[in-house]
Amino acid sequence: MTSYAFWNNKGGVGKSFLCFIAACEYAHRFPTSDVYVLDMCPQANVSETLLGGFPRGSRVMTELLGRKPRASIAGYLDARLNSPFRRLDDIDPYVCRPSSFNTAIPRNVGLVCGDNLLEVQSEAIRQTSQLAVPVDAWKQVLLWIRDLTNALTVKSGDREPVFIIDCNPSFAIFTQLALAAADHVVVPFTADDSSRRAVENVVTLLYGFTEAADVAAYTKISFARKAKEEGIAIPTLHTFVSNRVTKYEGKPSRAFNAMIKAMKTTIDGIHRKHRSVFSSKTEMPSDSFLFVPDYHSASIVAASTGTPLHKLTAGPKDLGGERVQINQGPLNDYRTRLIEVVQRL
Repeated sequence: MTSYAFWNNKGGVGKSFLCFIAACEYAHRFPTSDVYVLDMCPQANVSETLLGGFPRGSRVMTELLGRKPRASIAGYLDARLNSPFRRLDDIDPYVCRPSSFNTAIPRNVGLVCGDNLLEVQSEAIRQTSQLAVPVDAWKQVLLWIRDLTNALTVKSGDREPVFIIDCNPSFAIFTQLALAAADHVVVPFTADDSSRRAVENVVTLLYGFTEAADVAAYTKISFARKAKEEGIAIPTLHTFVSNRVTKYEGKPSRAFNAMIKAMKTTIDGIHRKHRSVFSSKTEMPSDSFLFVPDYHSASIVAASTGTPLHKLTAGPKDLGGERVQINQGPLNDYRTRLIEVVQRL
């Protein structure tokens, strides 16, 4: 199996939408695979989109979360909290097929639905990981989501399993569980300095690398240090996606180029010092940046209606009683750039 966590320590960079696109387009291109979306974000945006957008997806989520047990990631974690150190015999109650509710979604996409209960559970999960017995309690708890991906891999049999994991921006315990289940990290970002600092935070939080003396004092008790001591594999930095590229007269704006230059300098500098944490050890990260243009109308229609990229068409659309126009030229460019993200997986 191969698993990709979409994460940045900053919100609002479009990671949930990119998860939706990546899962649907990969499943569409490779119908003999099983693509599982694990929604590890309490906001559950990618789940709502897969299940039909708003309001249809919201209604479906209410039904899933009302089941006994909850058909969600929180339902799975509830079961693990009740029996922390024994893998579950049956994970079927927590997995659904979005195509059962939204026929636009490929039938080989599976979903473990997001759930706002994650925030409530986080303290119980953290306390369970701190138990003195067994001595490897922290490691066993941190691998709960990895146990889930392993169970889903067995469920897929001879079919290729691919996991797309949507992570919350915060480095909460449930985000740590999600990252411990991933092989690679896809980092979406926008062209601003807060995104650049957030990428530096990703490296500090995930790998423990920092040049700030006041932060370095905490590295001895960091997630990165603990994971290394306990033998938990940490995912590598795989792809950087510059999302919502701002253009002026068909070209990236000067302000955008200035911020991208700063981002490239930061990430390439990290690569020179710490190549081991990158999926590609030889290629400079900036040489393979992906750039997705800002086409607000197309992304809003796709997310609001749960329409995958391969089914999105040009023309007027009715969105909550408002007419939205999607033009063919910008749609073609948007589709081409987003497909590049899928081709990296």
